[in-house]
Amino acid sequence: MLSYIVRRIMEAIPALLGISIISFILLHIVPGNPVRIMLGQHYTAQRAAALSASLGLNKPLYMQYLIWLGNLVRGNLGYSYNYSEPVTSLIVHALPTTLSLVLISTVFAQLFAMAIGTIQAYFENSIVDHIVSVLNYFFYSMPSFWLGILLVIFFAIDLHWFPSGGVVNPQDQNPGFADWLHHLVLPAATLTLITLAGYSRYMRSSVRETLLLDYVRTARAKGLRESQVMFRHVLRNSILPQITLFGLSFPGLFAGALFIEEIFNYPGMGLLYWNATGTLDYPVLLGVTMFLGVLTIVGNLLADILYSLVDPRISFDNL
Repeated sequence: MLSYIVRRIMEAIPALLGISIISFILLHIVPGNPVRIMLGQHYTAQRAAALSASLGLNKPLYMQYLIWLGNLVRGNLGYSYNYSEPVTSLIVHALPTTLSLVLISTVFAQLFAMAIGTIQAYFENSIVDHIVSVLNYFFYSMPSFWLGILLVIFFAIDLHWFPSGGVVNPQDQNPGFADWLHHLVLPAATLTLITLAGYSRYMRSSVRETLLLDYVRTARAKGLRESQVMFRHVLRNSILPQITLFGLSFPGLFAGALFIEEIFNYPGMGLLYWNATGTLDYPVLLGVTMFLGVLTIVGNLLADILYSLVDPRISFDNL
């Protein structure tokens, strides 16, 4: 296993290098000037030149990239223009908030998807299958920001069941776990609903194919109860594609949380990236982008490891 992990890490280095080059170039050709944004009404040519020199923005683009890459290799992501703090500390501070949102949403989405997809495949072409398919397509096609706004209007403004934003009540000096969970419901529900549809469609297709295999018919011919057939034979072998899907989609969930955190004013990495976009905070934008790149590689590696744990037939010698 160790040799396989080392090989995958070595293969990831060129990919991360490519991500860094493309991201650096694209961010610096975006219209706008961070120096002008930072100075605002105090902008003068002399102040702009001095600030550009202090930030290293007066150097050629390739020199700026090499300096940034050298710092990145040493674990230094630079300082934020907007917050005047190390980017690493900003990411470390925002990561637990986003990670809790993404993990909870993913767990619920996967559990509901396994149940819904199995029911759809078992009752294929029934009225239940058609109704659930319509609902799946409805939430799958709905933008995350629009769904979040609808949930805020209905559950926060009209019914007053949940708060409209934040992590905890700012007026509470000692917020507890219940308060944090109360504020998490609407953002987590939004992210769960928009990802549930894709997971359940994959699960339906996987269960449908598994139900047609010979060992399922053999299990039924032996007289096993239908519940034993479904849980012991069908469900266990149908979740393998879900593991791959989880590894590939986990980084995308972080990107999808960007709009959700902005809508609910949820202080995670998505809100951090959103605010950095408005001020052209290059170090923060590059730091978050590289973090998502690393997360993509880790997600794929984690999917391979989970695959081998669930299916004993798969060994790392064959990967």
